[in-house]
Amino acid sequence: MVSPPPPRDALGQPRRVDAVPGTPFGVVHLDVPAVTSGLAVGSLVAGIVSILVSLLVVCVGMAGADGDGAWAAGAFTVLGALTGAGAVGAGLLGLRQISRPMPPPAVRFAGRGLGWAGVSCGGAGLLLNVGGLGLVLLVALS
Repeated sequence: MVSPPPPRDALGQPRRVDAVPGTPFGVVHLDVPAVTSGLAVGSLVAGIVSILVSLLVVCVGMAGADGDGAWAAGAFTVLGALTGAGAVGAGLLGLRQISRPMPPPAVRFAGRGLGWAGVSCGGAGLLLNVGGLGLVLLVALS
């Protein structure tokens, strides 16, 4: 059983039609919609995780300030700092991917705002993790 062809409106309007010389055929160029950059999305997710880990650094460090809380906070700080640095790196790579000019048949990438949000969340998470560890060490040493 053969399915019917899609309606004429579903095909979209061609951007350009080039005739092939000597034949009754032509080459149709369609607009390709932009795709959201996976690097930008991953950067935003990693930046948010880094901020959440920084809250864990402060909570664990303050709860165990008299014992081994500083060691646990240090371990979580390493995790949060690596996640924040990864978010900044992935966000910058995503921004580079988005701004790179591509020839027409290639896929265009979108998500510049997601990339910048990932870079800023990753940087904030990195600073909050290091600041939280400093606060925990200050309380533990006093």
